[in-house]
Amino acid sequence: MRIVLAGGGTFGHVGPLLVTADELRRRWPEVELRVVGTASGLEASLVPQAGLRLAIIPKTPWPRRPGVEARRFIGAWRQAVAAADALLKDFKPDGVVGFGGYVSPPVYWAAFRNKVAVVVHEANARPGLANRWGARRAAAVGVALAGTPLPNARLVGMPLRPGLARLDRAGSRAQARRQLGLDPVKPTLLVAGGSLGALNLNQAAAAVASELIGAGAQVLHLTGRGKSQAVRLGLGSLNASQTASYHIMEYLESMELALAAADLALQRAGAATVAELACAGLPAVLVPLRIGNGEQRHNAAGLVKAGAAVLVTDDEIGHWVTGNLAELLTSPDRLAAMSQAASSIAIRDGAERLVDLIEEVTR
Repeated sequence: MRIVLAGGGTFGHVGPLLVTADELRRRWPEVELRVVGTASGLEASLVPQAGLRLAIIPKTPWPRRPGVEARRFIGAWRQAVAAADALLKDFKPDGVVGFGGYVSPPVYWAAFRNKVAVVVHEANARPGLANRWGARRAAAVGVALAGTPLPNARLVGMPLRPGLARLDRAGSRAQARRQLGLDPVKPTLLVAGGSLGALNLNQAAAAVASELIGAGAQVLHLTGRGKSQAVRLGLGSLNASQTASYHIMEYLESMELALAAADLALQRAGAATVAELACAGLPAVLVPLRIGNGEQRHNAAGLVKAGAAVLVTDDEIGHWVTGNLAELLTSPDRLAAMSQAASSIAIRDGAERLVDLIEEVTR
């Protein structure tokens, strides 16, 4: 069994790719894998760290208008397709699995030309251009969220690490809080904007820190790399005892610890975040990122409709947190109902379902 995995740029593409690779190796220990990526994306470091071979092809952002940008694209596209074509002819894979991003379309095209089965996985509720194009001729399409508008899409969920996909939040809470140095009983807010942080979330949480702590709560704030000092400065009005209830970390590798420790999350609405919250049964206030094609707002829709999350726009979050955030965090009955709603729509076997789909079209 030989499989090529294509995807890169952000962790939204690389993360599910790596989890799928793990599941492929678990199911078929003799499987041979190749990953196609670019030299500038996260895959350049994360793929080799995972013990996978990475083939580099040129980055090919699709042009938005004619002119110099389009002419550069044509040259990069030809080089990328040629590199992907050479890989496929040399490796002779049984299938190609694409996760989107700039790197996927050249690999899709090379696979179509070489009559290699293509499986597309789309993480977002509103697909990007790369996967919309690739899905038209793909042998199978798996989506993480119901209602994703791609042809012949099958709901498979999001491939997540087992520690996240099958997190027992209630059973892990006490140990997680001990490991993170948190109070074992205080209502706990998790603030996280991803590895790079989110300025509006950081500012909003810091602005109501005294209100949250005054309500008897504590905060675990993952600020993003290089963002902790700005948050500390925003807490300048807190006294020493209050500051002890506001726990700041720039990043946490074991995100399952943060999810297990929390009673409520304040986060963006990336596809992986939405899937993790559902699997953890963790109530959330979701603040979609404004850039992109509006996918984060659509990603959040399932949790919001189920009653598991509150949606607040990026423009409104600075005002909304005053009063509302502390009230929600200290409402155990409402949080319990939201938690149950989140768990009811969770897909905990996304990696297994996606590999089932791969198996169907390659065996």
